[in-house]
This record gives sequence, C-alpha cells and structure tokens, in this order.
Amino acid sequence: MSAYFDALCEAMVMVAREKSRAIFMGQAVACAGTAMSNTFKDVPREKLLEMPVTEDMQLGLAIGMALNGDFPVSCYPRINFLLLAMNQLILHLDKIPIYSEFRPKVIIRTAIAVASPLDPGVQHLGDFTEGLQKMLCRVNVVTLNNADDILPAYEWAIKSEHSVVMVEQLGLY
Repeated sequence: MSAYFDALCEAMVMVAREKSRAIFMGQAVACAGTAMSNTFKDVPREKLLEMPVTEDMQLGLAIGMALNGDFPVSCYPRINFLLLAMNQLILHLDKIPIYSEFRPKVIIRTAIAVASPLDPGVQHLGDFTEGLQKMLCRVNVVTLNNADDILPAYEWAIKSEHSVVMVEQLGLY
C-alpha cells in the first residue's frame, strides 16, 4: 500500500480514538467491496455501520445522529455517489446552522475515481469538488492531494465547529 493509504488508515483510527461516539457509516464500510473499505481495517468493528445503497437516507441518518451527539463519518466511495445525497448536504447539513441553534457535525468522506487500472465507466468518473465548494456556505470542503495533507486535515476537522467533506484521490491509494 501507499503512504496515502496508510495515512487514511491512521486518520480513521485517530477519529475513532479521539471521538468516543464516532461511527463510520456507508457502503462497504464493515464489509469488503471498495478501495475505501480497507482504510477501516484497524477501526473497532462496533464503530462500523454498514448501510444499504441509499445515499440520501445515509446522510440524513448521519445528520440525525450528529444532532443526537454522535460523531458520524459518512462514507461515499466515489464522489458521484455523493450526488445522490445533495438534498441532505446542501439543503439540510449546510443550512441547519443558519436557521437554527443546532450545529450538527458530520465528516463526509468521498473520493475522485480514476480510469486506470480498471475503468469504472463514465457514471463513476468525475470531480465535483469545485461545484460543492460553490454550493456550500457552512460545510467545508477539503481536498486531500497528498499523504501529508491527511492527518492534519482530520485533526482540524475533529476540532472544527463545521461539518467537512474530505475529498480523497483514489489514484493515490
């Protein structure tokens, strides 16, 4: 594995250790199935919540859990899948702090896919980072372009009062 992948694994362990109520949720989080799956290998199993393919519901659940005091890390193995949760991200997670006293805190993990060595097809390739940055006003978007970015970004995200979208680069795994 790469230094990038190792830093992601270390960051997941750090979140689990630093936040007693951390819960990692998504498709192929508790089960194998994506490149992201292996980054949870050292996270306690009881902190992994395998979800069905219901991206919008997943982020809605994460928001509710955050409002209840949990620290959800909602995982979308490709940024294309996060498009299916835009309702929750743009209209709810980003706006709740504007119209209420509530401050739900969610870390969203997602990744930009690559066409090599196995092309996942046009429906799985895309980089919507710039669009997300333009649509969000309270949720921060952090692009993780190298291994050295990862731990400091997660340390900052844990301490920040805002929710954060962490955009990974699958080509660096």
